[in-house]
Amino acid sequence: MIRLYSLFALLDLALLVVALIDCLSAEEYAIRALPRGVWVLLILVFSPIGAIAWFVAGRPPRPVRLSNGQVWRPGSGFPENERPRPRSRPVAPDDDPEFLGGLARSRQQDEELLRRWEADLRQREEELRRRSEEP
Repeated sequence: MIRLYSLFALLDLALLVVALIDCLSAEEYAIRALPRGVWVLLILVFSPIGAIAWFVAGRPPRPVRLSNGQVWRPGSGFPENERPRPRSRPVAPDDDPEFLGGLARSRQQDEELLRRWEADLRQREEELRRRSEEP
């Protein structure tokens, strides 16, 4: 029984040392969930749970090699010029020249229709004035 407890103690110590070294050697910006100092305290005080939590939730994510050969780090996002674009991307209406041209044509047609209505209204008003002026 003493051998089993000593084996668990050695495993706990090894896990604690590896987690502590990994935590202290990780880049500060890459550590997830909590600041480095809190992780160190968790690893030291709550052994072996803190060390396991470090490997599960705090350790920086591994870089992923994409099919095109580039390396992408999870959580780093894409720079705008390297962002993958879908093949047939819908274009916003204010960026679509065909849509904007259609708006210009529609506006011209609407203005012409408005001019005709105003002219017709003026003509009817003149006719009504003439009729009211005649005895």
